[in-house]
Amino acid sequence: QVQLVESGGGLVQAGGSLRLSCVASGIIFSINDMGWYRQAPGKQRELVARISSGGSTNYTDSVKGRFTISRDNGNKIVYLQMNSLKPEDTAHYYCNAHWADYGIDYWGKGTLVTVSS
Repeated sequence: QVQLVESGGGLVQAGGSLRLSCVASGIIFSINDMGWYRQAPGKQRELVARISSGGSTNYTDSVKGRFTISRDNGNKIVYLQMNSLKPEDTAHYYCNAHWADYGIDYWGKGTLVTVSS
């Protein structure tokens, strides 16, 4: 059974930092591309950052220079370090595992990040 469990969300003031973690089980973690998505109230879910199985990263423009995605294949964890947080970063953040060879996606249940002004 595949599980992605996020943690690290919470309430923070603008300009602050949070680190999200996602622990995976039930998948061959090292061959999956891993990503963080977010969904704000009334908006569509959007990709925030992705890290490939090979370690390549990409970010949505609004978080470049502020957020950093990383992965620990040995412990099956993907992180999202979020610095200089802004109120517009407020959203539910979801961990995603993408098995490219089969086009399969797995999702966590999300963690809420709230940034106050």
